[in-house]
Amino acid sequence: MINKVKGACKAQKVMKELELYIHIPFCVKKCFYCDFLSAPAGERERQMYIESLCGRIRSYAESVKAYRVVSIFVGGGTPSILESSQIERLFKSVYDVFCVDKDAEITIEMNPGTVTKEKLHTYRELGINRLSIGLQSENNEELKKLGRIHTCEDFLSAYQTARKAGFQNINIDLMSGIPGQTLESYEKSLHFAAGLKPEHISAYSLIIEEGTPFYEKYAGGRHVEELPDEDTERGMYVRTKEILETYGYHRYEISNYAKQGFECRHNLGYWNRTEYLGIGTGASSFMNHQRWREGEEPETLTRQEEMEEFMFLGLRKMEGVSRADFLKSFGEEMETIYKETIIKLKGQKLLSEKDGRLFLTEYGIDISNYVLSEFLKTP
Repeated sequence: MINKVKGACKAQKVMKELELYIHIPFCVKKCFYCDFLSAPAGERERQMYIESLCGRIRSYAESVKAYRVVSIFVGGGTPSILESSQIERLFKSVYDVFCVDKDAEITIEMNPGTVTKEKLHTYRELGINRLSIGLQSENNEELKKLGRIHTCEDFLSAYQTARKAGFQNINIDLMSGIPGQTLESYEKSLHFAAGLKPEHISAYSLIIEEGTPFYEKYAGGRHVEELPDEDTERGMYVRTKEILETYGYHRYEISNYAKQGFECRHNLGYWNRTEYLGIGTGASSFMNHQRWREGEEPETLTRQEEMEEFMFLGLRKMEGVSRADFLKSFGEEMETIYKETIIKLKGQKLLSEKDGRLFLTEYGIDISNYVLSEFLKTP
């Protein structure tokens, strides 16, 4: 049994909060829409990566002594492709080096095609208490068009197995805008997912990213007849909130819905600019006013850049941003920096305010990319 409480936690007062992201860049097969840093790899390559990753984790032993880890997210790729012994070795390194809160939220991403009872048992033993399972669609034809390796039946089996294993905090990923998808088939996916009563649902729209098979197929207006038209996508967007609300989910961030008390703490940390350390190929970090990607030199953020991030990241949350927190962080009133922008967006009915918090209106959420970009224009 791995000791999940590092001895140093008891010996010193650890004050600063830190989120930990661990990247596993492997998958069984790359999906047609995926632009994440991931690819298939053999057992030897995966084992070598884990050994290197554990070494990288241990290299932070001295630099993280002032921190306590409040959340861990193991993402990819497909982390669940790893063998139980590899996950055990990875978490042993984590618990040896980092002071992890006893109630830390610890998430691992899973593809339904890679789930086993043994792996789920191992996750529970290691303190992993949240699963994020990629369904995307309950329609098997739509899953084929995405290049997924699983069927809806595979997903349902994995989900039920996870529940039987004792997991009480599960996220389901859904996607709209899939080639061939109709409003009716998307609504069916929403009802199917919500009917399973997961604690959290992430609902994203397909984005055609450069460097993917979908980009090669659909860029430049080619084969657009296969994609839902603008009105249909708009309908999907509206119906997501309407349907999920009937099942008791509240929207707490532009693309995320949760049962009360099950908002993803790790993701909220990103929007609240909690410091985080990313370990693994291509992982990003934000600590001590610096940002960097693994293997690259850190870039120190200017005060202006930090204020911009405070606004455009914080406004992704439905609760918006706090004037008091802005003043505490930067020693200036929000109005001093963004007066004209705020007046303009309020006038356009895109921003509203209550109890000292600015937040997106329903219309503002609809065109959030425009609203958030306005806070990058202030000199």
